Amino acid sequence: MHLKVQYAALMDEDATALSVSIGARVRDLRHARRWTLDQLAAAAGVSRRMVVNVEQGTANPGVGTLLRISDALGVGLPALVEQPEPKRVKVTRRGAGAALWTGRAGGRGVLVAGTQPPDVLELWDWTLGPGDEHRSEAHTAGTKELIQVLKGAVTLEVADQSIVLQTGDAVSFPGDVAHAYANPRTKDARFSLTVFEPGVGTSTGTEAHSG
Repeated sequence: MHLKVQYAALMDEDATALSVSIGARVRDLRHARRWTLDQLAAAAGVSRRMVVNVEQGTANPGVGTLLRISDALGVGLPALVEQPEPKRVKVTRRGAGAALWTGRAGGRGVLVAGTQPPDVLELWDWTLGPGDEHRSEAHTAGTKELIQVLKGAVTLEVADQSIVLQTGDAVSFPGDVAHAYANPRTKDARFSLTVFEPGVGTSTGTEAHSG
């Protein structure tokens, strides 16, 4: 029990540090564009209060909100997690990814690698606890997603279609329609997710999506 409490405390510390880091990055990018808080909020389709909370590191925004903000800034989600580096080869060591989603049953969505605009690729390591579910609105037009189940079973919903994926199964599907990942089983499920989002930052900067 003591170890569980320690682990939870460490997780809270990591989440707080990540929120502060993301907030600083959002603020720097907004200032670089000479945008006001209201301008970023309007471009991202979120409230001014949400932008303030994100920049101050006091919010716990969902993946969808971060996607809206990163798209509005024209940088892609990976750029909010870490500062871009000049290195052509970038290594993310085990356990060093950014946990951007947590489920009620202990699931986690961890962004482990990503590329810079305009064609952004994201590599995620997802775990869904028993009964965990993540629902996503449609991303920007042209977004594609690929999943491979590494452990357990995952139910994927794409628009009005439901697909059960077992260990080793893989699927590709459009990310620009509503979709969801769920684990209705009594054991943990784990899957690898790749997201391709084309043309980030090539529009006028006023279009955004949620996910």
